[in-house]
Order: sequence, then structure tokens, then C-alpha cells
Amino acid sequence: MTPTEPAPLTGASAPCWVHLVTRELDAARRFYGAVLGWTFRPGAMGDDFVMARSGGVPVAGIGAVASAYHVAVAWTPYFSVRDADVASDRIRERSGTVAVGPLALGLGRALLAADRDGASFGVWEWTGRAATLAPNGSPAHAWLRLRTRNAFDAAIFYGEVLGWESGEPGGCEVAYVKEEVLVRCDGRPLARISSGAVESAPDPMVRPHWQVQFPVDDVAATVREAERHGGTVLERRGVPHGSEATLRDPDGGHFTVTDVRSPADSDDD
Repeated sequence: MTPTEPAPLTGASAPCWVHLVTRELDAARRFYGAVLGWTFRPGAMGDDFVMARSGGVPVAGIGAVASAYHVAVAWTPYFSVRDADVASDRIRERSGTVAVGPLALGLGRALLAADRDGASFGVWEWTGRAATLAPNGSPAHAWLRLRTRNAFDAAIFYGEVLGWESGEPGGCEVAYVKEEVLVRCDGRPLARISSGAVESAPDPMVRPHWQVQFPVDDVAATVREAERHGGTVLERRGVPHGSEATLRDPDGGHFTVTDVRSPADSDDD
């Protein structure tokens, strides 16, 4: 439910970490190791947590706590902030929901929340410097897409909660691209916000949600490997400059793989 360890550090208010809450840790390790080529090491939170690594770089946390905490199996993005208490107050003031926290965890503090349209996300209070999904000048190891009711309203909510457009060094800025919002952090595109989700839709793919997207070299090969290891294809689509597929792991966690290397390249022309 919370980051096992923050990623390498740079700017505030940025997407900083992605975390999978699942039920069975060994099964998740087998699936994501085979599909995404990750390796794993023990997490700082105990035996139920591991950190996934790609090429020696920490890319994600996995915690087998869905049953113990009575929460859904899901991938969740985390955003770095200076003060989790301030972020918690801002979320509630803007009709969002704080489900858990802030809690002291390792080197920081975390909370799990939902925006006013119901999309779940986490907040990580950083110590000294903030984390990012694109560490040390390397390509982003994940990027995010929020599918929500109204992209512009959502950008205002997250901007006010997280301090986007604050002008801080390494902070985030938003740009309006056609009917979407592109979020750049320290000058690098890391998230995109799209309109059109339906809050009451029975299909979770249609309801407002944060979509965690992992770049891969070959989407078709990754899809085949996922199916071979018990995953399910929920959606495949071509996008400008590439393609993407949304998958469900054997325990029910949704994630997307894409050969597009940046949310800035995924305009629907």
C-alpha cells in the first residue's frame, strides 16, 4: 500500500514511485519477472514487501498486503510532497478522500487517497530531496495517465494539492495539449490527464483511475509473455508513435505496457 523505498531523488511535487498491492508475493514476482524482466530484493517494510529493479535501478514496490489490509489489488502512483499533513488537508478541503495516513514509514511518511472523482493515488513526504520516476537523467522507468471525468478540473485539483506551477526548482508544470493536460516535472513529461471517464461506469477501465504505464521494447511480445504466465489482455490500441496494451495480472492488478517512451508522444491526433 506504500512505497517500499523511494526512487533516486530530484524534484518536489513529481510522480515519484509506483506500488502494487497484491495478495501473493511469490506469484507476483514470477509474473512480473517473466513479463517485464524485473529482478527483486527484499523491501525495508518486512517480509511481505519487495522492490522491483530493472537494470539495477529501483522501478516499483510490491506488497502482499491486500488481504491483510482489506484493500483491492491495484497499482498506485505516488507523488512527492514536502509535508504529508499539508497535502492531507488540501485533499480534504477539495472534496477528495484520505483513506490511510499520513503514516511514518522508513525514511518518510505516506498517505493513500482518492481525488474527488474517485481515482486513487498516494503521497510520499520526502526527506531532503524528492523522488522522480525518471532518476539521474535516465529515461523514465514508468509514466502515468489519469483517465478522469474532466482533465482541466483534475489538473486544478492535483495542482493545488501537490503544488504544481509553484515555480520550485525541479517542480512540475502543466501544459494544455488539445483536450488533455501534460504534466512536466523538471522539464520532463511524466504524466498525462485525459477527459471522458464515467464515475458510475461498472467497468473499472472506464471509471476515473490512474493508469501506470511501463515502457517496453516490444508490446506484442510482452503481451504474449503475459498471457503465457496467466495474464489477461484488457485493451490494445495503436497511438501516434507506437502502441500500448492494458493487461491484468493473475491476481487482478491492471497495468499498461507501451513502446511510446514519453507521454508527450502519445497525442491522439
